Amino acid sequence: MHHDHLLTRDLGSQLEVRDATPRPSSFDASARTVEAVIASSAPVQRQGFLEILDPAGLDLAASRGASVLDSHQQGGLDNVLGTLDSVRIDGSEVIGLIRFSTRPEIAPLIDDVRSGVIQHLSVGYQVAQWRDGTDANGNKTRTAVKWTIRECSFVAVPADRNAHTRNAQIRELAARAGCANVADALIARGASIEAARSEILFELQVRSAANVVQTAHNRGTLDDPANRARAVGEALFARVEPSHRVSAIAAPFCNLTIPEIARDCLNRAGVVTQGLGGVALIDRALHTTSDFQLILADTVGRTLRQSYDSATSAVRRLARETTAPDFRAKHRLMLDSSGMTLEKVTETGEFKSGTMSEAEETYALDSFGRIFGISRKALVNDDLATFADLTRRLGQAAANFEAQSLVDLLVANSGLGPKMSDGKYLFDSTHGNKSGSGAAPDETTLSAARLAMRRQTGPSGGLIVVNPVFVLVPPEMETSTQKVLTAIRPVIVDDVNVFSNLTLICEPRLTDATRWYVTADPAAMDGLEFAYLAGQPGPQVETKVGFEVDGLQVKVRLDFGAGFVDHRGWYSNAGK
Repeated sequence: MHHDHLLTRDLGSQLEVRDATPRPSSFDASARTVEAVIASSAPVQRQGFLEILDPAGLDLAASRGASVLDSHQQGGLDNVLGTLDSVRIDGSEVIGLIRFSTRPEIAPLIDDVRSGVIQHLSVGYQVAQWRDGTDANGNKTRTAVKWTIRECSFVAVPADRNAHTRNAQIRELAARAGCANVADALIARGASIEAARSEILFELQVRSAANVVQTAHNRGTLDDPANRARAVGEALFARVEPSHRVSAIAAPFCNLTIPEIARDCLNRAGVVTQGLGGVALIDRALHTTSDFQLILADTVGRTLRQSYDSATSAVRRLARETTAPDFRAKHRLMLDSSGMTLEKVTETGEFKSGTMSEAEETYALDSFGRIFGISRKALVNDDLATFADLTRRLGQAAANFEAQSLVDLLVANSGLGPKMSDGKYLFDSTHGNKSGSGAAPDETTLSAARLAMRRQTGPSGGLIVVNPVFVLVPPEMETSTQKVLTAIRPVIVDDVNVFSNLTLICEPRLTDATRWYVTADPAAMDGLEFAYLAGQPGPQVETKVGFEVDGLQVKVRLDFGAGFVDHRGWYSNAGK
């Protein structure tokens, strides 16, 4: 039966993560696009039945080009914010690539979407064919087996009141601790709740230890050199990234060129600049005052951070982010209570003592970096294109370095992984996380992987809870594995795909075309872990006047380390 009326369904934020399925940030400032989870097969309660959208029944061709609206308002063209450039199916989810309009009046909205202030999406769709049935609990279901997306909208409040995101949790944590200023940076890089808590705690410790005297006059004003450097640096960054909405304190500097900024720094330092040209201004500003270097460093840092955050990594989703206080070996101690049992207390009231087993893995941070130069000529010529291109490439390089480091750990020793504290490789038959023979993912091999993870025991020998969540594959296996994992909504129970709850992750850095993995959620089970030096997450920027380079030297440093801290949350199949 054909139904022409329009239905709507609200979902969570599409920017970095979704409560059920975290996703990395995908905002592309140059293309004005963002990837969104616009629908899923999760049942939604309607009056008298559960409604299910079958991703396999979506008309992809007809859905492409659908309008992106403001709160489902269809009364005029001013409500159109953009369009769905592409639509694809990823397991049980429908993923859309939203391209925003270039109209200047919606620039503030785009900035709010990018920063996580606007974080809810609702999709409008038409159903051409339904299939009625019941679920395992006897509830009546209606499955849309032929349907089309007609529009999707950014909305203020989703239908599901529980659809809050990790971004909101981080902002709430930061606000309670009085550290609201650090929330944006944590959200921008996709920090986990655990990492956010750790960094907010560190911020509080730094504040309590600091003994800095500031007057009421210079606190938060441009009289403070650090505040001024950030404001002018932000204004210069806005010229590199036009979509950035500048703060009120930075707005007065938005149209200044680099030589004009140099003149302003010199004037504030008491240097007479009358009659000085661009070359003399740049030379004197670099050698006379540190303010000019601080401003350029702020702009470099913002540009680098933007490109670093936008460089996505699939394997990073399977790792837990932490911090380390220094460069000494980071010890990850696992206390195991799986072998401990409670015993009946005797008539005399005697309680017997028990012990908890311990297992320990270690890894350490190291420093990585690069120095590059911004030429005096580029500064004199106000050449922001060269300026931005260098820093963007370095930000991408830092993100790629981290991702490759994680992959290198995983595939070390011909795919067996690193050696653990017990002297065995990560994937070893004695660990119960390695298939006896290689084969591609199918019902048999996935069942074996799931069973092996369910049978994992702690160091004491007792059973522990390990839930398989992700399937990690190289690009060569993406399509075939996606077919295996795609949710099926059949008429008869025997045809149900029991693995549709697994999420497919494809990592192009995996070079073995046959080996694949099943993993637990890193938030629930120890496994792959990476850490930054406390208080310095991601790449850090320092600048100085160049000697070998005629201009400004910029040093980018990354204090980073990674390791496997437990083998029980990972399973490997060599494939064939």
